[in-house]
Amino acid sequence: MTTIRRVGVLGSGIMGSGLAEVVARAGAEAIVRSRTQHGADAVLVGIDKGLSRHVAKERMTEDEKTEILQRITVTDDLHALDDCDLVIESVVEDLDVKKELFERLDRIAKPEAILATNTSTLPVVELAMVTERPEQVCGVHFFNPAPMMSLVEVIRPITASDDTINVAVAFAEHCGKDAVLVEDRAGFVVNALLFPYLNNAIRMWEAGTASMDDIDTAMKGGCNFPMGPFELLDLVGLDTSLAILDALYDEFRDPNYTAEPALRRMVAAGHLGRKTKRGFREY
Repeated sequence: MTTIRRVGVLGSGIMGSGLAEVVARAGAEAIVRSRTQHGADAVLVGIDKGLSRHVAKERMTEDEKTEILQRITVTDDLHALDDCDLVIESVVEDLDVKKELFERLDRIAKPEAILATNTSTLPVVELAMVTERPEQVCGVHFFNPAPMMSLVEVIRPITASDDTINVAVAFAEHCGKDAVLVEDRAGFVVNALLFPYLNNAIRMWEAGTASMDDIDTAMKGGCNFPMGPFELLDLVGLDTSLAILDALYDEFRDPNYTAEPALRRMVAAGHLGRKTKRGFREY
């Protein structure tokens, strides 16, 4: 397979919605599957609102917006993905949940389809091995928000074929992204480097070195980062951040990946960041 014309997206959250928009902007058909029809319908509403802002700012025309939306369909039926050339899973960062989903996808997707995960850190090979097509499974890690962020990490498990990886890289580049090829190790490139920094920011705050606001200000002003560590943690989601740190620690046993107690307490309390309106800050 050399051309991706129809892409299934599993997950109706911010990332799933963003992936659908990216795919449709690139001229392919996107089919978004949510567990509920209500969640599926909300994807279209959200994309419509986002594109309308681009029209208002004269970044695209009304006709262009209409064409993009016409290439997106939503459903609560997993079997609607049976004719997709590529299926990208973007559900909760839970390996058991993803494995169960890949087992089902393997039975539904057409034999030549590539199955991909948008995981930010979990082992792709474990998803590949629950299917009958491990050579056609890889990672395509888009960053949030997917329509704006330029990077895609294409993750190659030891089971993936050259053809699968080449198609995944070509797909990412066709979507206007910069694709980097990464071996299947926890955290890949970005998160393996990023999350020790974020974790150390929490440690520094807990030690009383500086306030959250001052740490954020220092890293933006001193390193020219667009966001400070606490702003970024709240955007990523504290539950997701904790899951990434735990996965990194499980693989490497490096104390630098040991999640700070404050992060665990906040997740236990349901303070997950922007998505719950409360994390390190209130929104």
